[in-house]
Amino acid sequence: MSAPIEAEGLVRRFGELVAVDGIDLVVEEGEIFGFLGPNGAGKSTAVRMLTTLLSPSAGWARVAGHDVVTEARLVRRSIGVALQDAAIDPLMTGNELLHLQAVLHGLNRSAANKRGGELLERVGLTAAADRRVGTYSGGMRRRLDLALSLVHEPVVLFLDEPTTGLDPMSRINLWDEVRKLNEEHGTTVFLTTQYLEEADQLAGRIAIIDQGRIVRDGEPAKLKESVGAPTLNLMIDPDHLDGARQAVCARFGTERPALRPGELAIGLEGGATQMAEVVRTLDEIGARVDHMELLQPSLDDVFAEATGRRLEGADAGDGASSAADPVGGGT
Repeated sequence: MSAPIEAEGLVRRFGELVAVDGIDLVVEEGEIFGFLGPNGAGKSTAVRMLTTLLSPSAGWARVAGHDVVTEARLVRRSIGVALQDAAIDPLMTGNELLHLQAVLHGLNRSAANKRGGELLERVGLTAAADRRVGTYSGGMRRRLDLALSLVHEPVVLFLDEPTTGLDPMSRINLWDEVRKLNEEHGTTVFLTTQYLEEADQLAGRIAIIDQGRIVRDGEPAKLKESVGAPTLNLMIDPDHLDGARQAVCARFGTERPALRPGELAIGLEGGATQMAEVVRTLDEIGARVDHMELLQPSLDDVFAEATGRRLEGADAGDGASSAADPVGGGT
């Protein structure tokens, strides 16, 4: 039996812009797969191809065993989709939306009411079932969108930036729902995110995408191990920054992209045991150290090693995503 998600040489162009540039993917049954990258990397464009909302410019993909171009209808019957730009009617109640979604998927009235009640309970919205969605908080709307995407018990669930804009508690609650769904029902989840912690917390395997290409993939722990040395971040007075760079990198490790402007970051080969020596070296050249911290390898370090810059703080607009047709959640 083929994997729930397969793609080879998948490309999407918008005129001269290549939003997705020849990616290969295999997502196994029952796994939570993280697709990690900054805004504009091509994440949402890839999801729109895999969910039949965009046609590939080149390459092929199969989802739930069906070709996304020639068998688009069968793909749509097999998947659930909760997109970042979910369009949920604010004048309808949660109950009404779930009942409508169930009817659209062919459930009769009795089955639709039962399924809606089960899903509202699962995502913790039973008490708000008869309230208009316009009164819901952002976290409640995201949980409702998740419930809508599960009405027909999909084989594969696509979550595109599911926690963008949520407060920390709402984000954690949504993570818990995704874990339960995967653990209790074996649902295969394809999660796109720009949040390092989200990918680390949820995904058993991730692919890091940048400028339309996959630059790293594997289990988060193994990817972090591949970075090697921990990162030493130093905040040094500007007058001595260049001198400190030469002195420290020459003796202790390779420079890495800094977390913040005006800082110096190096891969400290000797780890914590060398920090005192680093301080002495900086003292010898008269550099003032305002702050220093040693961080164990993270997914941000993996991204930095692959691309030469940090993922955190990336704020470029996703031009490729905006070119795609807007759609509602719970497909």
